[in-house]
Parts: sequence; structure tokens; C-alpha cells
Amino acid sequence: MIKRKSISFFGVLAVMLMMISCSSNEQSATTGWAYNDPDNGGFEVIPYEEQETGPGLVLIEGGTFVMGRTEQDVMYDWSNQPRRTTVPSFYMDMTEVRNIDYLEYMHWLKRVYNDENPRIIQKALPDSLVWRAKMSYNEPYVDYYLRHPAYRDYPVVGVNWLQARDYCSWRSDRVNEYILVTMGILNHQESPTSDNHFNTDAYMVASIAGIGEESDKQLIDISPNGGGVRRVRMEDGFLLPKYRLPTEAEWEYAALGLIGNTMYERVVERRIYPWNGHITRTDATDNYGDMVANFRRGRGDYMGVAGNLNDAANITAPVYAYWPNDYGLYNMAGNVAEWVMDVYRPLSFEDMEAHNSFRGNVYKTYVRDNTGAIADKLYNTIYDYKGIMEWLNNPNGFYANLSTGLNDDEEKMKEKLNSGLEKVIKLQEERKYEDAALSFDDMLQNDLYGNPSSTIYIAAEIAKGISDFIIAEPGELRQREVTMEENLSRRNYRKSNNKNYLDGDYASNYNQDNDWNNWQDKSSDGSGKMYDYGKTSMINDKARVYKGGSWKDGAYWLSPGTRRFLDEHQSTSFIGFRCAMTRVGSPIGNY
Repeated sequence: MIKRKSISFFGVLAVMLMMISCSSNEQSATTGWAYNDPDNGGFEVIPYEEQETGPGLVLIEGGTFVMGRTEQDVMYDWSNQPRRTTVPSFYMDMTEVRNIDYLEYMHWLKRVYNDENPRIIQKALPDSLVWRAKMSYNEPYVDYYLRHPAYRDYPVVGVNWLQARDYCSWRSDRVNEYILVTMGILNHQESPTSDNHFNTDAYMVASIAGIGEESDKQLIDISPNGGGVRRVRMEDGFLLPKYRLPTEAEWEYAALGLIGNTMYERVVERRIYPWNGHITRTDATDNYGDMVANFRRGRGDYMGVAGNLNDAANITAPVYAYWPNDYGLYNMAGNVAEWVMDVYRPLSFEDMEAHNSFRGNVYKTYVRDNTGAIADKLYNTIYDYKGIMEWLNNPNGFYANLSTGLNDDEEKMKEKLNSGLEKVIKLQEERKYEDAALSFDDMLQNDLYGNPSSTIYIAAEIAKGISDFIIAEPGELRQREVTMEENLSRRNYRKSNNKNYLDGDYASNYNQDNDWNNWQDKSSDGSGKMYDYGKTSMINDKARVYKGGSWKDGAYWLSPGTRRFLDEHQSTSFIGFRCAMTRVGSPIGNY
């Protein structure tokens, strides 16, 4: 098993103090000028050893492996044909994210947003109703699974892909905030607010205030052009890279754990599962014959026979149950399947790069003001306005699925909402972002929440649905997708959105329209014509990959090479997630 390092904030603090109190005699190898010398301009070079391991993470040493099918393709999808690829070193959570971890996240959101932005809290709520089954009594799980302390260490479920992504972002900020508080750079903020709480990106932009309460103890700015003190910078190496979902390649590589199954560069046995052999029982002397994962052994058999419960879990199990794989990762087969970052395409294995494979890139940049500086952080909630319009009005949308139709008051509300959304979308297309956000808030207050609840019964359902389309929250920096015009001289990419590159875009479509604009308009939902979304397939740019088997699956899905997909807005009782983090610098670390 690979050696792990714990994060040492006191070690970071010691390095910082040494940096402040001591000057280096090191000289530039290219100019001869001394580093860290105020008389030479004060260019700082910080003592640095290697990246610290963030809380809950394990270092996964990267390498090459054969990604894809290791078991018979019993589903006949042909979506995971074997191919060799290389995965750089990265970090991954030792376990799935637990209920207690997600409740900590919900508690923070309530402290910060409850009074002014309750829709942000609503957006993050797991769907506890995923436990319901028409012919099964699962109401106890609906009522107790998320919040009862008996399930504290069980994996959180009912979380869709978007919620999992947001949790990773929140965790990044809280860990980096803790680092700065421990270093004494920030004061502990007892009452963060929606427009004044720590955000890593906003903190890095030194011109932006309102990122928490900065203390009097700041880093010394030795530049003669500085102001005497400065914020922590990326060059200092104190703050950690962002937590995120793992890519499909990373997850599959980590699950196989081939580091414990190699001799020099020879893989001794190609694994079907995250353990050696072709069966799902252990051959260990003390536990001979026990199941090594939480899965469904057969029809109607979720836990074994009383008196000798083999996996002792009829649904999920605590995240530290069973044996870890050779990377020290628990439950990489069974318990819950897990979200990964990738957008699903059946032919991704034919198209993706052989290094750090991933489908789903959408390149963005920060919005800048008239002076060219990064614009101030958001004070309004930003929504996907086009997505809301489509969700409400498309042939399979909210209005179309109302079994009773719309009454007169609801028809009037529909007209007002559609008219308001058209205005907001136009403002956004004109790059009047603040006006668009304010106009949308006014529309919600006047045309949705301002209606009497006694007559507009669907208003609450619309408000709940709209919360799913939040794309940026107060306290964050505003971002936009890069444009083709600003990328004209680039050779590596032009478009911002590359989710359907080579598989669903205009160039790859087998039934191209001669009219590009006509084809583009019909593909605004990201599905394109190729997959005929909603008619012959459920594949579009919102289809996200999830990996691994669960408590509800048979043994076939325990193979890391299997892959499935689900819409990013949907959740189930058998899908959870764990976070990952990029490893910077040396792939193996300085042990």
C-alpha cells in the first residue's frame, strides 16, 4: 500500500514564519540577482518541499493501465472497449462522502444563506424520496437515513451530480479557509454571510475585499512597490488545489489498485475486481469465505442468512466496512456506485486522449470590468435562464406534465414568467449580467412568490425546480465561457464547450443539416441530432457517468471497467460520491 501523509498545518505555519523572518541568499541562475532581497525588487522564492495531503485524502500514484472492460459485456453496450491510457498521480477520498459530512455542508449553508437565499439550501438538499419503491416499505429510510445518528457513517445518497460537484467546491473553500485561520492570516469568522464569506478564488484576487475577516498578522510584502503586507499567493504553495469529482479514468485506475499487483513494470494478474481472483469472497484464514463487498448476491438476497449475515448490510453499510484495496480506498466495489466528472458517450474510449482521459471540458474565464481587472464577486444568485425556460416549456417540461392542466391564474403566471425570462435572456446575451440577475429576482418576487398561495398551487413546485438551475452563488467570482473570437489564434481549441467533441457535435453528425444555424438551434440542449434525445436514447450533454456496483447491484457491476450514466439532475438510493484532488509536482512525493 502506498505511504500516506497527513496534512500538517503547523508545519505550514513554521515554514511561513521562517520565510517571513529569514532572507534567502539564493540567486537567480539566469540573471544572477538575489531572490527575496528588497533592494533587488523583492522577487520572492518560497521554501517548498511538496504538496500536503488534504483532509480525508489518499495519494494515488499514477501510471499506465488498460482501461475498460475486464468482464464479459453482458449488457452488449460495447461502450468500454479496452484501451491503454496514462493517469497522472492524484488524491482521492479514502471513503465515500458520509451522511455526517453532507450534514456539515448543509449546516454551513443554512448559517450563511438561510435568510436571504433559501433556494441555495433547497438546491443542496438530498432527495430522501429516492428510497421509495411502489412495492416495498422503505418509509423508515425516507425518514431516518440522512439524519439519524445510526446512519452517521453511511454514504450519503439521493445526491445528484450537480450537488456532488457543489459539495466539492464548498469543501475546497472550507479547507483553505482553515489553513489561513490556522496560519493566523484570517480571523475565525463566527458569522459568515452570503456576501462576506471565504472563497478561495476571490481571496486570490487581491483587489477584492469581503472574503472573510483578515487579521493583523499578514505576510510581509518585501517588494518596494508593495503595501507592506500582502495576502497568500499561489506562488506560496500554502493553499491546496480544489477538491473535485474524479474523472472516469482516475476512478477506474484507483479502484483496480494495480500498485499491489505488479512486479517492477509487470502486472502479475489483470484484475476483474479491485482484488485478485475471479470471485467475490475472501480467502483470508480468519474470514475465509466472507464476501469482500456489499452487493446483491442473487435475486432477493441482499444480506445473507440470519445467524451468519455475510455482508451484514441489507442496504448500504458504514464507509469503513470491508477491506480497503491496495491504495487504501474503501468500498471501490459495492456499497454505493459513485459519480465521476465525465459526460457519457458510448464511444468515448475511441475518442479521448491517451493521457489524463476526460470528456466534459467547458473552458471558462473570469468576467472583467472596463479596466480589465477581474470583476467584483457576485452579490446575486445567477441561474441558467435558458435552462429554466426550456424546463418549463419544452414538450416534456413542467407545464406539459401537469395532469390537470393550468387554471386561469396559472396561465397568467405562466405568461408573466415566460415574458420575464425572455427579457432576462436578452439582457444576458447583451452582456448586461447584473441587470439580468436583478431583473430575474424582481420577476421571482412579483410574478411567482407574489401570487396568493391559495390559488397558485404550482408556484412552490416551480420555485423548487428553479433552484436546480443555480449556477453561481453570492460570494463567488463571476465566470463566463470563452468565445471563439478570442481563441482564433489557438491551435489546441476554439470552442468553449467540448462535451460533444467528435461525438454529437456538428462535424461528427451522420445526418448533418446544410444550414448550420438551423442545426445549431435544434441542438441548444446539447443533445444534437445524433442521439435523438428523448426518442431513441437518453444521451445528451447532461448525461453523467457513474461507476462501480452498489448494494442494489449484482456482481457484474463490481468490475471497475463497467460504466453507466444518468442525467446530472437525477439521483438514486444507490449512487453516492467521493472527492478527488489534483496532485501537483512530483508524481510520487518526497517520502
